[in-house]
Amino acid sequence: MQYRQTVSFNRLDKITKTANQIMEVHHHPEIHHERKKFKEYFLEFLMIFLAVTMGFFAETIREGISEHGRAKEFASSMIKDLEEDTIQLKGYSTYFNYAANKLDTFMSLLAIDEPKNIPSGKLYWYGLFGAAHRYFISNDATFQEMKSSGSLRFFEKQIEKEVEKYDRLYRSLQSFEQITQGLYTELRKCRAQFFDFKYLDAANGLYQKRKSTSFPASIDSFLRSNPPLLSADKLLFNQYLELSRSRYFRPYNIAYSDSLIKQATLLITDLKKEYHLENE
Repeated sequence: MQYRQTVSFNRLDKITKTANQIMEVHHHPEIHHERKKFKEYFLEFLMIFLAVTMGFFAETIREGISEHGRAKEFASSMIKDLEEDTIQLKGYSTYFNYAANKLDTFMSLLAIDEPKNIPSGKLYWYGLFGAAHRYFISNDATFQEMKSSGSLRFFEKQIEKEVEKYDRLYRSLQSFEQITQGLYTELRKCRAQFFDFKYLDAANGLYQKRKSTSFPASIDSFLRSNPPLLSADKLLFNQYLELSRSRYFRPYNIAYSDSLIKQATLLITDLKKEYHLENE
């Protein structure tokens, strides 16, 4: 019996030692790595840095090319808008200069004589322009799109400043037109007190035909005519003259329109040059 127990303990001891050996082998195996030199770490860092930097530059160049392409598209569209504006503005400026000259003649006539002693055809014709009126609405669809989307930054700084200056001038003209809107209404009311609409409309019809070959003869005939006035009251004519002088004494609308034409011309030239659109 004692012998058997001794053998059992010996076997148990062997099994325990064997298990311990196995655990020592598998528990936290010790792996030895050769430490890298500083030069190798530096080279790895440099390669990663160059890869990131080149990627950044490539993305920047790609965005720059894309933005330049978009800027060229916007430039082409804006040039068309500005060319249409220029045509409108030249007509606008010409119209008000013409009206101002005719109003000067109207004032000279009434400064010399009483309304009743002046051929009424002259009064109707020259008096027509005291209440002359015309609007200018800019073709600014491209500008508004660029402004709302933040795309104005695609343009070169100098061109961006020129675009903003053009917009400021346009808004100034709009402000002036809004201010004088009430004066224009008062002028029409005043004029209606002494001019018969039928003959005033005939005078306006002549103006609309001023570019026809028959205009000179037609206007001479009208100036010599004596269509009836609703009133020859000098006070009414004087009131009309004062309101007209208030409107034309400082013709800011003409000054603004001329400045807009000049700015539009400069902007068109610079856009074509910057984005190589001379042949468009």
